[in-house]
Amino acid sequence: MWTTAIARCTLPSMRKRSSVLACHALRAEGRPRWAVATAATSPSPSLHLIWRQLRGYGTQAPTPLPSTALGNSPGVRQVRALEQERQLEVEWEDSRQSMYPYTWLRDNCQCPLCTLQSAQARSLLLSQLDIHTGVDRVQVTDNNKVSIVWPDQHTSEFDPEWLRKRCFSPAARQALQEELFLNKHMYWDSELQIPTANFEEVLHDDKAALAWLLALRRVGIVYLKGAPVEQGQVARLSQRIGYLRLTFYGHTWQVQDKSQANNVAYTAGKLSLHTDYPALHYPPGVQFLHCLSQAGEGGESEAVDGFHMAEKLRREDPEAFRTLTSLQVDFTDTGSDYCDFMVQSKNHIIDVDSDGRVVRINYNNATRDSVLDLPLHQVQAFYSSLKAYIQLMTRPENMLTYKMEPGDLVTFDNWRLLHGRKSYLSHPDQVRHLEGAYLDWDEVMSRLRILCKSVNGES
Repeated sequence: MWTTAIARCTLPSMRKRSSVLACHALRAEGRPRWAVATAATSPSPSLHLIWRQLRGYGTQAPTPLPSTALGNSPGVRQVRALEQERQLEVEWEDSRQSMYPYTWLRDNCQCPLCTLQSAQARSLLLSQLDIHTGVDRVQVTDNNKVSIVWPDQHTSEFDPEWLRKRCFSPAARQALQEELFLNKHMYWDSELQIPTANFEEVLHDDKAALAWLLALRRVGIVYLKGAPVEQGQVARLSQRIGYLRLTFYGHTWQVQDKSQANNVAYTAGKLSLHTDYPALHYPPGVQFLHCLSQAGEGGESEAVDGFHMAEKLRREDPEAFRTLTSLQVDFTDTGSDYCDFMVQSKNHIIDVDSDGRVVRINYNNATRDSVLDLPLHQVQAFYSSLKAYIQLMTRPENMLTYKMEPGDLVTFDNWRLLHGRKSYLSHPDQVRHLEGAYLDWDEVMSRLRILCKSVNGES
C-alpha cells in the first residue's frame, strides 16, 4: 500500500532505505532526535537537501508508527465474534488485540460485488447496508485471512495487513493519519539553512523529487538551483506533480514593477509578510517563484514560519490566539488580469482543525478589507491580537532573509509560510523579474504518495 511506503519514507528506523533526504533534528529541550526522512548510502551530493541542524525550535517529533504500519503485520492467531458489543475481536500473533465493528466490516467488504477492484472504490450502496447487522460465523482461513459469513450468507474476507492498518485504537488511528497526511512539521526561525536540491534532478529522478516534496511538507520551503533562466520553468516543475492552479492572475504570472499595477507585488515597494490569496475561501496551497532577473539593489526575500509563530502566540498570548482563530476577517481583491474579478472571502487569520492543530494561515494586509464584520466591542481586541501576531513574526530572530539569483526557484507552503520582500531599485539593464505559479496541496500530496510508493518498489 502507498500508505506503507510513506511510513518507510519518514521513519528513523528505516534509515537504510533508498532516499536522498538526510534531515535530522538534534535534541532540543529534551526532545528525542528524529529524522524527517531516510538517508541513502552516499548519493550524489547534488541530490542532497542540505539542512542546518536545528536547535530549540519546538520541533514536533513524529510518533513512531507501530510495526503494522510498516507492512510487517503479524498474522492472525484467532478471531471471536462479540455479539453483545457487535464487534469482531482479532487476536494477532504478537498477542495484541484489535476490535472492529460489524457495521464497518460489512460496509468495507472487499469482494468484487461490494468493491470496484479497478478503482478501489466502494460499490456497496449505503441504502443496501444493514447498519444493525450481526454475523453468522467467523473464522481464520488457511491463508490467514479473516472470513465472515453474514446473516444473508454473503461472505467477506479481509487481509490481515489491511485490517491491522485500520485498527480503531487511538494510537493506530493517529499513526495512520500521520502516514496519510504527514502533518508533523519541523519548525524553524532565522537560522534555517533552506533545504536545497538541483532543479533538473528533481525533474528527472524520482528519489530527488520525493526528497523535495517530503522537505516541502515537513519544513515548508525548498530551494531548487540550476533552473534555466527563461520563462516556463514553473510550468515544467508543475508537470512533475500534476497541473497548475489557475487563478484570476493566470496559470503563471510575472512579478515585475508595472505601471498601473493590479497587485502590490507588481511594484518596487516593500511587501510585508503575507500569504497569497486569502481573498479566496480556498487559497492555493503551494507556490513556486522562479528568479529570471534580480534587482540591482534590494529585493531580498523574507519568510517566516507562520505555524511556528502561531504556536508561540498560543503560549505567549492565549487570548490573542483565541481571537485570531475564532473571529472571521473579510478579504477582497478586485481587478482584471486573466479575466476581470471581484472576489470576497471571510477567513480566520489562523485556521485550526477540530483538534486545535494549526492548519492554515490567512493573512495579507494589502487585501484585508476595510469591511470589518465584527461587533463594536470586538474590534479593538481583533487589532490588538493581530498586532501581537505580526510583532512576533517580525522579530529578527524569527524572520529568514535570502536573496534569489537568476536560475533559483523557491517552492514553499503558502498555507504555512508568510513571505515578503524588501523594496528594490532596478537598473535599466537589470530589471527584477520573477515568474510565479500555484498548486494545491491535494495534487502535491497525491504525487508525494505515488513517488513514495514507486521509490520503495511497491505495486
